[in-house]
This record gives sequence, structure tokens and C-alpha cells, in this order.
Amino acid sequence: MTIAEDAARLGLHKVGGRPPLRDYVSEVWKRRIFIFSMARFRIESENQQNSLGMFWVILKPLLNALVYGAIFGLLIGTSGRPPHFVEFLIIGVFVFEFFAQSWTTAGKAITSNAALVQSLAFPRMVLPLAGVTQRFLQFLPTIAIMLVFLLVSGNPPQWEWVLILPLFVLYYFFNAGLGLITARLSVHWRDLNNFLPFLTRFFFYTTGIFFSIEERFEKHPTVITISEFQPIHEFLSLARSILLTGPTYEIDAHLWLYAGGWSLVLFSFGVWFFWRAEERYGRVD
Repeated sequence: MTIAEDAARLGLHKVGGRPPLRDYVSEVWKRRIFIFSMARFRIESENQQNSLGMFWVILKPLLNALVYGAIFGLLIGTSGRPPHFVEFLIIGVFVFEFFAQSWTTAGKAITSNAALVQSLAFPRMVLPLAGVTQRFLQFLPTIAIMLVFLLVSGNPPQWEWVLILPLFVLYYFFNAGLGLITARLSVHWRDLNNFLPFLTRFFFYTTGIFFSIEERFEKHPTVITISEFQPIHEFLSLARSILLTGPTYEIDAHLWLYAGGWSLVLFSFGVWFFWRAEERYGRVD
């Protein structure tokens, strides 16, 4: 009898071994309270040294929207602005900020917590999920600010506004899936973490944060068709069509199918892809 067979007979398991996928997901689900608590603690720890404290959760995206609005509002000019430009920009900046911060935080979740990974036994998927949850909790108050701003700027509430809830649930799972994939890849290739800021910047300038792709490329339908399959643009377009009114912002039903498909496929693949390397994470340097 081999040592492995003898250990199995006695009910002993390999430390840091990879359990079956179903058991692994079950273990992650059992730690959902821990994921939420870790996310909340990190939010508090990030802001406790600042004089304004938790107010930075709201102030940062507001300042970003103000800076981008002042700069690109002048560059684009009134003729190139989409309708409701200020609201258009606010929604774009706020929604994109959640994606960018989630991707960066979750992507570094394993490599930036090497001591924790090497010293305790737990499903490592908890770490990137806690990172995305942290950014989602920070995103919630900006949603409230965004809605208040829309009301103050003269946009009456519509029943369609309730659709923002399922949209952002899909958005959470999309970001979680992308974060899980990036978290594993960053363990194999550490340089990826250095590329993330450039990748997020590329998406920022090509997703239509401060200009309408549909209007800017009205004479180039191929570009518009390609953009419809770009997931971040899909989420931005849906958020704007839900919250704003007018012909430019009519809800496009097929974008819901695209966004739902991206979220389901990317999250499912991310869970499987991350789980496959579970044994590798305990050896992170």
C-alpha cells in the first residue's frame, strides 16, 4: 500500500489540495459572510486614515466626472455632445469605475495576499470575490448619488429605473468572472498586474464614456456593430437607456441578451478556470 492510499484510508487529505468543483463551490458559498465582512473591513481600512473618511467613496467618482466633464466637454463641443451630456457622462464614469476597480482589485487578490494564502487553509476564490464585493459595496452609494443627480437635473423617475437592479447584478457577476480569470493569470505571470492600468485605460477611451459611439460612428455601421459585442459598452448603454429618456436612449432588448450571456459565460468559466489552479496558489511567492 502506498503512502497516498494509506492516507486516503485514514481519511487524510493533501494540504492545499484541490477538491471536486462542486465541493469547492459549496465551501466558497459557506464563507459568503466572511467574503462580505472582508470586503467591508477593507473599505474601512482604506479610508480610516483620510480626514474625509468614507466620504471619499462618493467624492472620488464625483471628482472624476467633474474633471472629465470639464475637459472633454470643452474638447467635444456642443455639436458633438449626446443629449443629456452631463447625465450621460456621470453614468458612464460611475459605472465604468466599478469595472476598473473590480478588475484591478480582484486581479491582484492572490499575489497581494501571499502571506494569508500560505498560512491558512481556505478556498482561495474567497479573495478575488471579496475584492469584487468590496468595489460593489463602494459602488452602491454612487448609484444613489447618480439617481439623486438625475432627479435634480430634471429627469423624472420612470418605471424602467427598477431595471438597474438586475443590470448591476449581472455586472457584478461579469466583473467577478473577469477578476477570477485575472487573479489566476497574475499568479502565473506577475507582469500582468502592471498591464492592468493600461488595459483599463484602453477600455476607458474606447467604450464611449464621454461620447456616443452610435453618433460618432453613425456613418460606420461596422464599428457600431462591433461595439455592441463589447461587454463594457453593453452595460454602459443599458444603464443609460434605463435611466435617461429620448430617442437616443431607447432600450435595446438584444443588449440584455448579450450582457446576460457575457455574465453567465464569463463567471462560469472564471470559477472553473480559477478552481483548476487551486493547488498552485499555496505556492505563490
